[in-house]
Amino acid sequence: MSHTAHIPSHRKPRRSASKMALRAGVAGGVLSTLAVAGAAGTANAAEPVTETIELPTLTADLTAQIAQSADATQQTADGYEARAQQEAAAVKAAKQATKDQKAAEKKAEAEKKAKAEAEAKRKEAQERAARATERTQLSTNSAPSGGSGGSGGGSSATDTSNVSAPSGGSVSTVISFLKAQLGDAYVMGASGPNAWDCSSLVQAAFKQVNVDLPRVSQAQSTAGTPVSLSNIQPGDILYWGGAGSAYHVGVYIGGGQYLDAANPSKGVVIQDLSGYPASGAVRVL
Repeated sequence: MSHTAHIPSHRKPRRSASKMALRAGVAGGVLSTLAVAGAAGTANAAEPVTETIELPTLTADLTAQIAQSADATQQTADGYEARAQQEAAAVKAAKQATKDQKAAEKKAEAEKKAKAEAEAKRKEAQERAARATERTQLSTNSAPSGGSGGSGGGSSATDTSNVSAPSGGSVSTVISFLKAQLGDAYVMGASGPNAWDCSSLVQAAFKQVNVDLPRVSQAQSTAGTPVSLSNIQPGDILYWGGAGSAYHVGVYIGGGQYLDAANPSKGVVIQDLSGYPASGAVRVL
């Protein structure tokens, strides 16, 4: 017997192989169970992950299709809007063109009318000037006969005009009287004091300086000394029509103007000789 046999050993006793195998089998079973459970759990957990991954993919495709459709719709709408704007602009431009054309035609018509009126006035002025020149020449050429006509046709008036009229202020007296009647009415056959016809006004004016004139314009146109229209002086009697057959008379007051009882619409007024040139003139002062 060994001398150490009686000494107890401090080492742990070895486990038997069978026990270790049993423990290993139990542990393996537990691990297998856990592994199966974990796998099952993993599989169960993976299913919703798979669905979560596929859903965004489908949603993204649908969103892209919707976006493309929206873009197409917007492009179509933009095309319609652009076409509508173009058509509206074309209609507006056509209306404006029509309006401009009408305005241009109206302006052209107005200019044409104004030009025609100006041309008519120019011709009328030329004709008046020609008639005035002709009448002046006729009056100048017939001055001797006019003087004798004044003596024969209105002897009393001519004789009166040959009598010495008041000197100094005679013309101014006549003109002052005439101007005092400005605004009076024109009435055919009237002889004042507030209404006159052309010859009664002239007769009354010269009566202020003791010159007696015939009552009517025909006789007044030969009462005195004929003078050319280029040599008329204030106080000269102007007449329209032929000498001895005048239809209107007035008195020259200077500055290219004359005073007369014009017509019922104007009454007694001052007018420019250039606007209505006289046919001739006689001088009694």
